[in-house]
Amino acid sequence: MSLREQMIGTWKLISYQSEDESGNTIYPFGEDARGFIMYNPDGYMSAQLTKVGRPAYASGDIHTGTTEEMATAAHGYMAYSGRFELDEEKGEVTHHMDVSMNPTWEGQAQPRLATIEGDKLTVINGERPEDKLIWQRVEENH
Repeated sequence: MSLREQMIGTWKLISYQSEDESGNTIYPFGEDARGFIMYNPDGYMSAQLTKVGRPAYASGDIHTGTTEEMATAAHGYMAYSGRFELDEEKGEVTHHMDVSMNPTWEGQAQPRLATIEGDKLTVINGERPEDKLIWQRVEENH
């Protein structure tokens, strides 16, 4: 089975870790970060990660948080989606950020190294190899 065929589906975040300048392991969204990444057969993907415990807006409205509330919410959330391409020989998946919560990423194409062992998908950022995400395939929801 090809890497593409193995990747198709929905994966739940198990771990998002990186390294600081001293080589210490850090967890940018905490050790209990949550998220999903989805690879669809049509060649599109979506990734969303969140820090647990982000405070709700005092207003209770989705669009009317204070500047500080919105900044705090954004600081603990990452989301983007778009097309994906696979280089089977290299084990490299390229994510095209057609939309992104972070406008810096919009329009970018970022390579990732992907390996699958059992029900675990490990993704290492090709531009920041210290960033490592481990995902677990979700059970089908019927």
